[in-house]
Amino acid sequence: IKKAYRKLSKKYHPDINKEEGADAKFKEISEAYEVLSDENKRAQYDRFGHSGPQQGFGGSQGFGGQDFSGFGGFEDIFGSFFGGGGGRRDPNAPRQGDDLQYSMTLTFEEAVFGTEKDITVRKDVECDTCHGNGAKPGTKKKTCSYCNGQGHVTVELKY
Repeated sequence: IKKAYRKLSKKYHPDINKEEGADAKFKEISEAYEVLSDENKRAQYDRFGHSGPQQGFGGSQGFGGQDFSGFGGFEDIFGSFFGGGGGRRDPNAPRQGDDLQYSMTLTFEEAVFGTEKDITVRKDVECDTCHGNGAKPGTKKKTCSYCNGQGHVTVELKY
């Protein structure tokens, strides 16, 4: 990331590149590097996207007031760093979820020739009783007995 940042920042630095839009590109590169090089900012971006968290942070605008609305996701940032293809990703498109790890034992034959096996994955889903707010419908501050006020329950999905 640092190597790509240095290369691109030299290429688009306003003192070196006098082309129209070079200063905006330099600013975008600097903001992207600021997020990618800081673990906390990167985690916030991974969790909340370019808009930052909707609440908290003492009323600040996410990452020190920086506007990341031009970014469609890390794919776009890395794509611009490393010459990746085409247009921006639709910001309303579903985001890729977390990676899942699943351990399973296979025989040598299954590994070599392939096999199909069912697996069970645990997933948190919105509580059907309280619809995610932690209290039963029509009640005040009474904890939902189905999800214990969590707003979500863990279910097992078989694939």
